[in-house]
Amino acid sequence: MSGRLVLVRHGQSFGNVERRLDTRPPGAALTELGHEQAQTFTRDWSHPVGLVGHSVATRARETAGHIGAGLTLTPHEFDDIYEVQVGDLEDRNDEAAVAQFDAIYERWQLGDIDAAMPGGESGRQVLQRVVPVLTRLRMRHLDDHDWQHDIVVVSHGAAIRLVAAVLAGVDGKFALDHHLANTESVVLSPITDGRWSCVQWGALSPPFYAERTREDPVPDPMG
Repeated sequence: MSGRLVLVRHGQSFGNVERRLDTRPPGAALTELGHEQAQTFTRDWSHPVGLVGHSVATRARETAGHIGAGLTLTPHEFDDIYEVQVGDLEDRNDEAAVAQFDAIYERWQLGDIDAAMPGGESGRQVLQRVVPVLTRLRMRHLDDHDWQHDIVVVSHGAAIRLVAAVLAGVDGKFALDHHLANTESVVLSPITDGRWSCVQWGALSPPFYAERTREDPVPDPMG
């Protein structure tokens, strides 16, 4: 088995519970349930892991701390893999703010990556800061034929879904319809010519088809 890139959404945070657009680091800490979720991830992961990384956000650092402890690995912090920056919508949880976020994020997943959050980032800006970090990890480790371990990177739901969909060519409508629950992951396997194959999205395996079956809103907007 060759090594893979495992993009893990952090455990439940207090911002998630409040359904807040909590994107500016350091952000909210994990809830008690969030700590438990991070510990469970480590117990349930069956593949060998050689490196654990995380964003600068508190919730990601705490999640990676539990994962690293369970694997006897020291987590590494990476500066540019924090959540999509929502600018003027920061810390809001009213329906209008969430709807505005969702509308712009949908445009990104459907190809309009130059649309920007009000006072915040465009999809292109998110990709320009996150993708180089993942590319460097690939070049240093996953492209080495002697490296057989997964790399676990704890990041954030909206950023993970955008980056993974673009890198692996996953249909944007699928990414919109399939949020990541806390500590769920997207697993990318490196293939030829610098490309990636998505081999797992949450609990799902390929092929990935867009299918709107859920009528109830997701628990928080960032998953």
